[in-house]
Amino acid sequence: MKSGKRTMKKKKKHKQGQEHEKHPAGSLPEGPLIEILSRVPYKSLCRFKCVSKPWLALCSDPDIRKRSPQTMAGFFLRNYGMRPCFINLSGRGQPLVDPFLSFLRESFKLLIPQHCCGGLVLCKYWESYCFEEDEYNLVVCNPATKKWAELPPNPIQLQDEDEEEVEEYLCFDPAVPSRFMVFTHTWDFTEVIIYSSDTGRWTTVESGWIDKTPIGLPVFLNGTLHLMTTEYSIITVDTEGKVWGQIDIPGNMRDSSDYPFIGQSQGRLYAWCINDNVDVCQLLVWALEDYGGAKWALKDTVNISELFGRDRYKYVEPLAIHPDCDLIFLTDRRGKAISYDMDSKKVHVIGTHETFYGAIPYVPCFAEWPSDGH
Repeated sequence: MKSGKRTMKKKKKHKQGQEHEKHPAGSLPEGPLIEILSRVPYKSLCRFKCVSKPWLALCSDPDIRKRSPQTMAGFFLRNYGMRPCFINLSGRGQPLVDPFLSFLRESFKLLIPQHCCGGLVLCKYWESYCFEEDEYNLVVCNPATKKWAELPPNPIQLQDEDEEEVEEYLCFDPAVPSRFMVFTHTWDFTEVIIYSSDTGRWTTVESGWIDKTPIGLPVFLNGTLHLMTTEYSIITVDTEGKVWGQIDIPGNMRDSSDYPFIGQSQGRLYAWCINDNVDVCQLLVWALEDYGGAKWALKDTVNISELFGRDRYKYVEPLAIHPDCDLIFLTDRRGKAISYDMDSKKVHVIGTHETFYGAIPYVPCFAEWPSDGH
């Protein structure tokens, strides 16, 4: 009798195991399960694939992958030649993207990442290794999906004899993945041209920023491009070049030892600077609480000596702010690069200054590519 009960229990467990193989989450309907998984970070989805074959199939669903939230994966570097141009932020395992951008190097001899925005990367490329600075063209790529689009020649790209320089910035919102824009201008903003992936053409717009000099990396937030200037103000423009504006920075930032930097985190605009005009050298971080009223709130103040062990501002250079948490990245030009958690006050060494020179923060995106891409 007991033997019969044991046999029935084994059969029941075997049947339950078969049901689990067919349905990864048991009795949970597929619709809610997909909705739950679409909110799970992509790295977690990759781990779930190892559970079983049904989980592998479910977590490989491209619709789930496209909707899965992403976080900062690392930094692209402005490297010449064939060296790796990506640093994995975690430092563990294989990076989410090819560090060499091999899928692009099959078509372009030499390329240099210039700007990352929303998961896309804007690169300069040359047809050969014997290049001149004025002979480059532009390509926009998605390293996560290995899709790319070559842009037509920039109409305001200048020759060597001209003293002016051309700047190019990428504008892309993963929430609207069907289009991207490239904003380009001369150094003093006398000429401004915008490329749209919708039309595949460059369009000249009237500049609203005459005699402004941008510094640092731009920030694309809420459909608006933001740039810090040497005049200690943040200038803004929409993607069509119709609405031009300016945001004043906190007054004491104007007294900083160097120009402030800007970034975006958790949906807000941040600004930070190194202040050496007090008894101790400090890092000051501000968050824009009221966008319309330009109301800033001081987020954090920390002594540079606590971060790097010496009080020498001129050797410290901010890199970026994490888009999803209160984490600042900085580099000491004499040696190391660090991350500083403004909440826990913890400091971690993430590499050397040489490694992170020209680093551009990158967040992957698995959204659909515009229809004319490769």
